[in-house]
Amino acid sequence: MSETPSSCRVDPLIWGHGPRIFEIFVEPTCPFSVRAMGKLDALLQQAGEDRITIKIRFQSQPWHMFSGVIVRAILAASTLEDGKETARAVMNAVGAHREEFEFLHHCAGPNMDATPNDIIRRMERYSGVALAQAFAVPELQAAIKWHCKYARQNGIHVSPTFMVDGLIDPAISSGDTVEDWMARIFAD
Repeated sequence: MSETPSSCRVDPLIWGHGPRIFEIFVEPTCPFSVRAMGKLDALLQQAGEDRITIKIRFQSQPWHMFSGVIVRAILAASTLEDGKETARAVMNAVGAHREEFEFLHHCAGPNMDATPNDIIRRMERYSGVALAQAFAVPELQAAIKWHCKYARQNGIHVSPTFMVDGLIDPAISSGDTVEDWMARIFAD
């Protein structure tokens, strides 16, 4: 995976090192993605780091109006100290306050007057991570494009979408229990 621009290192959002590959395509303000993201630690713990590799991929969606700004800020966070863990902290902060990053009916509400800088400052306030400088690194664009291309080449249209060993599994849902996920992921 080529997510490493020349002047900044984007830490891949990958946990575990097992042979079973579980990829989850998320949009950080999607309520279903937020619900699924909340189960990843339990999945890793139950499966074991030596049995599963969990990879977070982004599926930025235009009806989540600040999706592009938020995805870029999370990827920017992964270039900072503690890399992927910093990115996860920012993503968790967005998820915990997701309605403050959204629009009413995807077209109205207080965020109509918000700017990208307002959104970045809000993410900084909730996460405690300084993002503005990392957000402004032009080379970060390569990582954003990589996520978009990867999702498109795999036919990803909705979030969350789940892939097991490179194959989309439409039977996996954010509403499932971790035990249900385990049964699907390790079904042979």
